[in-house]
Amino acid sequence: MLNHYRNDIFLKSGLITQEVYAQIEEMSKSLNKSFLKVTLNYAFLSRLKFKEHLQSLNISFFQFDYTSLSKIKKELTKEEFDFLLDQNLYPLTLKEGKVDLVTADPSDDISITRFKVFFGYEVGTIYIGEDLDIVKAMHMTYGGVILRKAVFELYEKDTKSSALETFTLRQVLVLGILGFIFLSVLLFYPVTTLIGLNLFINLFLLLAIGFKFLLTVVGARSETIQKISQAELSEIKDEDLPYYTIQLPVFKESEVIYKLASNLQNLDYPKEKLDVKLLIESDDEVTFNAVKNLKFPCIFDPVIIPYAQPKTKPKACNYGLHFSKGTYLTIYDAEDIPDSDQLKMVHSLFKKLPEEYIVIQCALNYFNKTENFLTRMFTLEYSYWFDYMLPGLDGLKVPIPLGGTSNHFKFDKLIELGGWDGFNVTEDADLGIRAYAKGYKVTVLNSTTYEEANNAFYNWIRQRSRWIKGYMQTYLVHMRNPAKLYREVGLNGFLGFQFFIGGTFFTFLAYPVLLLLFLFYIFLTFDISSHFVGSLNTEIINFFKLIFPEWVIIISVFNFMAGNLLMIYINMIAVFRRKSYSLILYAITNPVYWLMHSISAYKGLFQLVSKPFYWEKTNHGLTKEHKPETE
Repeated sequence: MLNHYRNDIFLKSGLITQEVYAQIEEMSKSLNKSFLKVTLNYAFLSRLKFKEHLQSLNISFFQFDYTSLSKIKKELTKEEFDFLLDQNLYPLTLKEGKVDLVTADPSDDISITRFKVFFGYEVGTIYIGEDLDIVKAMHMTYGGVILRKAVFELYEKDTKSSALETFTLRQVLVLGILGFIFLSVLLFYPVTTLIGLNLFINLFLLLAIGFKFLLTVVGARSETIQKISQAELSEIKDEDLPYYTIQLPVFKESEVIYKLASNLQNLDYPKEKLDVKLLIESDDEVTFNAVKNLKFPCIFDPVIIPYAQPKTKPKACNYGLHFSKGTYLTIYDAEDIPDSDQLKMVHSLFKKLPEEYIVIQCALNYFNKTENFLTRMFTLEYSYWFDYMLPGLDGLKVPIPLGGTSNHFKFDKLIELGGWDGFNVTEDADLGIRAYAKGYKVTVLNSTTYEEANNAFYNWIRQRSRWIKGYMQTYLVHMRNPAKLYREVGLNGFLGFQFFIGGTFFTFLAYPVLLLLFLFYIFLTFDISSHFVGSLNTEIINFFKLIFPEWVIIISVFNFMAGNLLMIYINMIAVFRRKSYSLILYAITNPVYWLMHSISAYKGLFQLVSKPFYWEKTNHGLTKEHKPETE
């Protein structure tokens, strides 16, 4: 039975103070959300504390059966869906013009009255349920239409931009014809063909690494990322700031939910202007229960994504788009620690940029950089990638593949682009290319989000194989029509795409080949073969000498040595912008780190054929360090 005295629930119990009560009531009116929705989603009260208080009043909670949820209408309009979510209400059954309701707040007669007016139904029995259970029931009951859009909208709007079809018929035919020609030539001219293939691999590898070196040089000279001063930030007034959506896609991340809630509290942005969506998969009971039992207040509005394949981050983010209300939108991973003023910096920069700039990419780096060898190498890699490579792309006006988080969008333009491709496992890089192809611009900003560097070998391989597989997907999608891509992005963009997107995975695939040739060169040069004549077939050795004549091996060895030296140099200079001088000697071990990339690349290539949409889960929360280090 409804208790109409909210004071008894919240004030007399001491759950919140009179001052906070007034603030919540004001926000509830301005946002048109229920009192409890604002209380729990804007960090005024923890879910666990509210739950325990209701239990102390001997209130029992309604238990949903998610396998047999009833509907009051076949489908809800988007307006009706949003209304029920905002009021924390779930309608159970409709009988003779009356609806039974589940509410999360026993004292909330205001939302009940709003329901009667909005739907025109009388209310029958009222049950009390936990707010997250109501949210989950709502999405699982009425989220089907939105879920389909989240998965297939890009494919249906722009089929050729979706990675749903890994290889098009034309690509299969072209690859088949090229393969047939290669095998035919190989049959008749085996030595010349193999030498030619070797030279092609070496030439492309040299150009790809040379292009990255050029980007580093341009990025090192570029001052374009120094765009917003502290003086400009200090002039921003809270009342002038827009509504800002933050998406937080999580999956089996209960171990970092507490850190996430704490990190969000540190953002320097008006609480009432944040629209933080925590995206939870409906079958992820671990994270769901962790959020239900959080011991301290948190700023996020949980969105439960109904089950559907592919189970990917972009699908979850697309679903979340339909419940987002910000002028701008960004994505953070669960363990991310963004600079506290990042949102204000992005807003200030968007106000200064021309209209065609629709995405701002902030730098990513790691807070556990000195934990072990892997985290040190990961930090070196991210430092040169975000502090030099991306500014270099920006300086050369080449399409910028976005990073996985801290990319800030103009919301309306993101919707215009069709959101993310739910079938691409590096949806961020793909979206950056699609934005550029549509005539929009991406730029970078000198604000950092700190993440957790992967500190476990097999976990790192899983993550990196997914990234490289996604680059392969992105390359295949945008090379379905090379002439069209050239027209859309121009010569600089086309060449940049070849050497940056294509060159990235090609380099890792080719690296073991060059390594073997280097070892073969050592084998021959120092006449090591003479010690194995008894066990090795001399004819085999002579055949290898025939297809890899000395001049070819010299070119391969030069590329191998030059490529490694260039990447060591790039890694070394990466430490200077962030003054991480303790990492500089680790750059020498880059050849070993590259070999790990090659393992990941071949795993990604195998999965590209066997299970292209499979999202290799990266486990977070493995580190013992939780704060950015200062040098």
